[in-house]
Amino acid sequence: MARRALAEAEGLLERELRADRHMLADLTTEEAWLAFLRFGRRLFDVSNTPDADGLLFQYGTYSFDGPRLFTLDLVRQFAISDSDGEHDHYVQVHCELRYAPAPALEVLGSFDSWFFHDAGEDLEGWSRSLTERAAWNAIKTLEPAEIRVYQERV
Repeated sequence: MARRALAEAEGLLERELRADRHMLADLTTEEAWLAFLRFGRRLFDVSNTPDADGLLFQYGTYSFDGPRLFTLDLVRQFAISDSDGEHDHYVQVHCELRYAPAPALEVLGSFDSWFFHDAGEDLEGWSRSLTERAAWNAIKTLEPAEIRVYQERV
């Protein structure tokens, strides 16, 4: 299978999210998660360094740029190397789902879990371990108040 250029990543994630719908706002949490996993299975042309291509599942209640909201952030992180092959920075492509405040979401606390393609783990097993968590049952059918797709350099 051909590897994609990193410059295509954000657009590919957006297309996966819109595959069955025209509006991101119509997605449930589970639909966004399944689209993110499809995106996560795609191979990209990444540097030949450990942990060069990772997926992050993280949630919590935060107040980054306004009122406190429960946020589920699905992230793909790519390590970028300089011309000498040394680590330079990361590029992260986010699918950030934000939810209206609710006591049932507040009590979930915060959590994060990483998957790296080169670590010998199974993507399906990682996904299953996350969806077997009690927190998943609390959020999987919710419709987010907002979904943001963006890319950043970190």
